[in-house]
Amino acid sequence: MRKGSTGLGSFVVFKYMSIFQSALDQLKTAAQACNLDKGVWEVLKSPQRIIQLSLPLKRDSGVVEVFEAYRVQYNNARGPFKGGIRFHPEASLDEVMALAFWMTIKCAVADLPYGGAKGGIKLDPKTLSEHELEHLTRSYTRALRSDIGPKTDIPAPDVNTNAKIMGWIVDEFSNLSGEFKPAVVTGKPLSLGGSEGRERATGTGGFYILLEVLKKIKKDPKETTVVLQGLGNVGYWFAKEAAKHGVKIIGVADSKGGIYDKRGVGMDIDEVMATKKSKGLSAGCYCNGSVCDCNNYQSLSNEELLEMPCDVLVPAALEGQITRDNAERIKAPIILELANGPVTFEADEILNKKEIMVVPDVLANAGGVVGSYMEWVQNLYGYSWTEDEVISRMKDKLGTAFNAIWQAHQEKKLLLRTAAFVVALKRLEDSLKGRGTV
Repeated sequence: MRKGSTGLGSFVVFKYMSIFQSALDQLKTAAQACNLDKGVWEVLKSPQRIIQLSLPLKRDSGVVEVFEAYRVQYNNARGPFKGGIRFHPEASLDEVMALAFWMTIKCAVADLPYGGAKGGIKLDPKTLSEHELEHLTRSYTRALRSDIGPKTDIPAPDVNTNAKIMGWIVDEFSNLSGEFKPAVVTGKPLSLGGSEGRERATGTGGFYILLEVLKKIKKDPKETTVVLQGLGNVGYWFAKEAAKHGVKIIGVADSKGGIYDKRGVGMDIDEVMATKKSKGLSAGCYCNGSVCDCNNYQSLSNEELLEMPCDVLVPAALEGQITRDNAERIKAPIILELANGPVTFEADEILNKKEIMVVPDVLANAGGVVGSYMEWVQNLYGYSWTEDEVISRMKDKLGTAFNAIWQAHQEKKLLLRTAAFVVALKRLEDSLKGRGTV
């Protein structure tokens, strides 16, 4: 679709797109559960705007290469579009549409004055020099100059993007605007208006949600074991917060493999990260300094680790990790979705039959967008909050969101995912009707 055109129209157009279709199946389930207004359904089943780009890059070698790029602005009934930008070789329009939809739901779940969006460039950033990556990022920003802005669409970091890349976007957009515009993105360096606590917001917020769940089911965190898939920023900060509360991390994995503690004693995430750098997790060892234990730890693939016994399974990597092909083998009674869309719609049905509780991504990883909101507010009004203030405000916001969803879960006998969608859809319906859209 050409830049600037509106939604693709009918539901049928998307039926071949597996990730987005899974997202729409979730929407349909929740819409039926809450008797959603038909007009709201018609609005929400398609993105408002899809932007597709071809970005030429002159490599350091002099060779010109063209990269596919996207920005999907799904719905802005509740406020400016909001959503991350990912750099990944498997990025696709299908994926970005689904992620933009989930951001729309997530912002409504957290009761933030945002709509949902997502962006991506199809590339492996490890194959580009820093100079090339910066040039491509600035090219992407220039192409979107009329489509993003502090009151229009506010990007943020996502997979393979970080504060430095957000800083390039701020600089390029500010140069194009003729004035400094730090609120155009969140997740920036502190020196450019970034927020204290933003880096740890998603992972720490995810653990706060898990604590709320454990309280409801009356389980002691110190008697809780966790398997964590994904050792990026989100997984790391989740594990750090979990350790403070005595939760035992007994399995971890990155894209190359993982280790599992056969004794269930638990691991220190900083020592795991050191092991990852020195030996790699696929070696099956756990190292404390120069002393490594290769006997009490089992080397597992990323996929095998998902199926190991534990109290809580935390997928914190990419979408589509638990599918109809492996859902029957999942042993954890609780799944906390820190990644976006790690459980497919088909897998959800299987897990439900097994009475496995899935804490949905639109709630579990909402700490990230709440942290982004805090940063945006500080930029707009010239505030400067401490890390403790940011995390405290985020914790309160997530607690309120959790309570609303748990209430719907209990009163209407809904799965947590459906309950979260029902809460979000009611808020979206109110906004769309308030605008006169439906």
